[in-house]
Amino acid sequence: MPETPPRPDQSSAARRAGGAPSAGHVGIIGAGQLARMMLGPAIELGLPTPVLATDPAESAAAVAARVQLGRHDDEQSVRALAAEVEVITFDHEHVPAEILRRLEQEGATAVRPGPAALLHAQDKLVMRERLTALGHPCPRWWRIAAAEDLAAALSETDGRIVVKTPRGGYDAHGVRIVERADQADDWLAQHGELLAEELVPFTRELSAQVARRPGGEALTYPVVQSVQKDGVCYEVVAPAPGLDDAAQQQIRALALAIAEDLDVTGMLAVELFETADGEVLVNELAMRPHNTGHWSMDGAVTGQFEQHLRAVADLPLGSAATLAPVSVMVNLLGGAAEDLAPGARAALAADPELKLHLYGKSVRPGRKIGHVTLVGDDADDLLVRAHRAERLIIDGPEATVVPTSPGATR
Repeated sequence: MPETPPRPDQSSAARRAGGAPSAGHVGIIGAGQLARMMLGPAIELGLPTPVLATDPAESAAAVAARVQLGRHDDEQSVRALAAEVEVITFDHEHVPAEILRRLEQEGATAVRPGPAALLHAQDKLVMRERLTALGHPCPRWWRIAAAEDLAAALSETDGRIVVKTPRGGYDAHGVRIVERADQADDWLAQHGELLAEELVPFTRELSAQVARRPGGEALTYPVVQSVQKDGVCYEVVAPAPGLDDAAQQQIRALALAIAEDLDVTGMLAVELFETADGEVLVNELAMRPHNTGHWSMDGAVTGQFEQHLRAVADLPLGSAATLAPVSVMVNLLGGAAEDLAPGARAALAADPELKLHLYGKSVRPGRKIGHVTLVGDDADDLLVRAHRAERLIIDGPEATVVPTSPGATR
């Protein structure tokens, strides 16, 4: 497959002789912003990290030292990347499992997380079935193979139900709330089977992250609170406000148990609903760095991107201890300004403690193009400052920034 040529000091022999203390060549399938944010820690750890991209302009491909061009669902492309590395990991979960199983069976390249674990992040029906069998708390759910199944499920609820496509959904894609069985006919015709879940009356969304090495060494990060905007993660506060130590430990133990039960290697994000009575229910899983963990880049001793690389390369895990009592993250979703540089300059000048992470992506309304983080003692103050920076960057320095009252985005 076409690829960018290696730099003169990056011959195959030189790359294989790199100074990393363990699996020294980690290939990333996918070249989005998650892969991009792995590249800095990879350099610091001495891990040569080629990426498989569909386009040289993709977020990670634009900055990676080595890029292979090809599709994640094309076995030849995946094998071309595998031939360059000792370990393959992922920017997304969409690689066909059969390709990964064949690579794993051949044994020349480690696949982390492995296809048996990754399947639970790829297929929501498989995930629900397995977590239920293991006794982990989930919303009530139904397997839908025909409109009659959906009608029966609706009869067991208050007349509304959440329908999800088993595969391919992200950021509110592949999720629909229906009131009639015929409202999912198009998806049934396309996918054959669907997942239906009760519409949980949650009070907020939480997320718990685990890092786990191949041998089972694992650690957890603080449970965080997340807020969505049009189905996209928008705001994160770490640790989750008002969550007492007992609840923190209980949820972290749940996430750790899921990582162990599914034999996850790398980062695992467990997204949860919290209900009014304090119950938590597992919503979804992601086996890679996750948007709800971006705060850790600046708010923890070891950020999630470095931690994921340590885990999949089988290096000792880093401390997940926090650097301040509170960290906040606000996503930058595309808005009025096409050129982000003037607004970014204004935001950095207005708040020297602000940390800005841009993804090198073209601006489209609602598209994730970066995020900002702040750390300190007061969540409300940090959120006001983070959203002020967001408005300057997204709308440009000439925009009028209206002071945000604490909690206004929640």
